[in-house]
Amino acid sequence: MSEAITGNPDIINDDPNVTKWGDRKTIDDYTAVPAWAANATRYEWSDDFGDVGPEDEELEKMLFQAEDKMEVGDQLEKLTDIKVNLESEIAIEPVVRFDDAGLHPTVLENVKRCGFKIPTPIQAYCLPAVLKNLDVIGIAQTGSGKTAAYLIPTISKLMGKAKKLCGPRPDVTNPEFDLRTHGVRAEPLILVVVPTRELATQIFDEARRLCYRSMLRPCVIYGGAPTVEQMGQLRKGCDVLIATPGRLLDFLERGSLLSLSRVKYTIVDEADEMVDSDWDREMEVIMGGADSSTDSDHVYLLFSATFNKEARLLAKKYMSTDHVRVRVGRAGSTHGNVVQKVVFVDPHKKRDALWDLLMGMPPARTIIFTNRKQEADLIDDFLWNKGLPSTSIHSDRTQREREDAIRAFKLGKAPILITTSVAARGLDLKHTLHIINYDFPRDINEYVHRIGRTARIGNIGLATTFYNDKDEGQAEDLVKLMLETGQEIPDFLEGYKPSGGLDFQDNSDEEATAGAAEGDAWGTGAAAGEDAAW
Repeated sequence: MSEAITGNPDIINDDPNVTKWGDRKTIDDYTAVPAWAANATRYEWSDDFGDVGPEDEELEKMLFQAEDKMEVGDQLEKLTDIKVNLESEIAIEPVVRFDDAGLHPTVLENVKRCGFKIPTPIQAYCLPAVLKNLDVIGIAQTGSGKTAAYLIPTISKLMGKAKKLCGPRPDVTNPEFDLRTHGVRAEPLILVVVPTRELATQIFDEARRLCYRSMLRPCVIYGGAPTVEQMGQLRKGCDVLIATPGRLLDFLERGSLLSLSRVKYTIVDEADEMVDSDWDREMEVIMGGADSSTDSDHVYLLFSATFNKEARLLAKKYMSTDHVRVRVGRAGSTHGNVVQKVVFVDPHKKRDALWDLLMGMPPARTIIFTNRKQEADLIDDFLWNKGLPSTSIHSDRTQREREDAIRAFKLGKAPILITTSVAARGLDLKHTLHIINYDFPRDINEYVHRIGRTARIGNIGLATTFYNDKDEGQAEDLVKLMLETGQEIPDFLEGYKPSGGLDFQDNSDEEATAGAAEGDAWGTGAAAGEDAAW
């Protein structure tokens, strides 16, 4: 069998839940988990608690010892070696240890429970910037810890102040609590807006962990799931709200249900995706309209791995002129923990190549990306009929089907997930060791996001991409991206190697308004007016 097709099996680690491809399991038994992700158990505050609530051994095990919780890998140094560019009018000293970040003790305990050992570069700069109440643009590679970079400092800033800042809320632990009579209007202090449902529920899980033993109550709202249950969770009180745009606007229009009047932190994750013209109205309301907070201490945070012109315009319109901009590496780049393989495959031989690839490597949780929903279904049927434990998600699937598929993948019951770009951004799925681009992505930024589903926060992974003549238009960008991280260039792409240096069309620095500085992950970038590196 061709080595090009089989890739590099040496980096596929043992996964205790994936033994052999033919070991198919039913994926419809979820009696041990909530029916909907929005109903997941969270720490519920009692009026009898003091400043910090007591430990809950059962919940703690669920939150911090879950089998599918992403863990920091042993290759974290490949992320910390990447140069960091900082633009700030205010000196920002990066934190080397979480212990030195000035975090609230409860948050610091939760950070350690999560298994975070040292801050990643994006966290090292964002934590002190947010703790100074500065607006932040954070640009870093996929899998570099951006979610924790904004959740840790914002939750820490509110810890201990929630009783003063939050709106009226019921004691849901009181045996006499009745949602119909004691329910309140949700008035979150932190708002996180994301483009996809899967990313929303994942960030919600992280918020549940970081809010443990505090009165800060996280909630998530997203389309496709019943509104009644999500509304019920909001009426129990909400301090940290993670939302997709459509469902957020729908609930905002019900004035007695949700208000943004108390929001202190507005966070847009995957910001370049959120500025799509289809979401103009939603972003206007989220960033500057409706009853959004107009307090002088309102902080805006924008995060992404890629940052296009539209995202820069959004920042310019709403963020303060002295905002901090942290860029880890080059905007739109990836990192060396992803081993990238590109294989030339004729379009009519793709299925055979996919079969050879799967059979030629040890079983491992694998995500297969296609460009079309119909193709995802066809590949799922093809693999299932061949006896492989596969499942699929795309935008035509019901939310129930999407959540069941993700859960089956996480639990190892269906370790092969076929999907469109609906799962290309932000998802942290433990033990995802192989990404297969069955179809070459429509643009190079999407390629970066897709392969970023593996090799998360210091882990390693493999990305195999099928390529043919119709993908020639992106060959030059692909080769430069691979050269940037020292990947092996196949013979059929040799002719696309640049004759000079790696000249990337990186426009993320346009319209910069603040002083610039550069250093390694732990260096002290120069503040404005000092000897900056660029």
